[in-house]
Amino acid sequence: MELHQLRYLCAIADTGSFSRAAEHCHVAQPSLSQQISKLEDELGTRLFDRLGRSIRLTEAGRTFLPHARTVLHQTELARSEVDGSRHDPRGTVAVGVIPTIAPYYMPKRIAAFTRRFPEATLRIVEETTPVLVESLRSLAVDVAILSLPLKHRDFEIMPLLTERLYAALPADHPRASAASISLRELRDEQFVLLRDSHCFRGIALAACERARLDPRVAFESGQFSSLLGMVAAGVGVTLVPEMAIDRGVGCRYVRVSDAQAFRTIAAARL
Repeated sequence: MELHQLRYLCAIADTGSFSRAAEHCHVAQPSLSQQISKLEDELGTRLFDRLGRSIRLTEAGRTFLPHARTVLHQTELARSEVDGSRHDPRGTVAVGVIPTIAPYYMPKRIAAFTRRFPEATLRIVEETTPVLVESLRSLAVDVAILSLPLKHRDFEIMPLLTERLYAALPADHPRASAASISLRELRDEQFVLLRDSHCFRGIALAACERARLDPRVAFESGQFSSLLGMVAAGVGVTLVPEMAIDRGVGCRYVRVSDAQAFRTIAAARL
């Protein structure tokens, strides 16, 4: 049983409509309906009678609704108390961050936090997106720094920055000095990419798909630094976000001309 399912239940009861409840909760109606069905399956009973366009609570729904409202109310009270405790500079904050962001985005921000709140404890957890999603849900971390899109609508999302994608090429590549490059120009190249567990791989493959390019993958790793080392050695080419550009490894970086070739970083919390 999830909190967002209880929110959807209350919204339907308040609005009398699945569509208006979906609008109110900023979620697609099919997703809302699916979550209510899952809740009904878990409880082993229907919560709503669906009579054409008319929706009404069943007897079980009327019994369950006040309990759902109580849980949500208690959750809001707990959140208010936590928000109030943020004024205490001696608290602990747990921040999750994905590996393709952590070494580039976090160091200056951690240093700034430590200077501003010297008595606070900041715990950084570096994990892949699926692990951080579960950590958010279990309250093991307070906030997670992730790459969008995030296919979980029960989180509050705050975009932080958007950055362009670059093709990393060997120094002697014919297009190494170009101002920009279309990925179709790399159709004969071998690629080195992040492993499937990293969400940036999906971003890179989506850019290739838009260019109608099926990359031949010669090497996979969990770190941009390893990929750039392979590029510098002539093993293949790769895609990196702007923050991962490292001028010291012997690669050349050319901006990808695709207008959709970018990554948006956001903070997520329950």
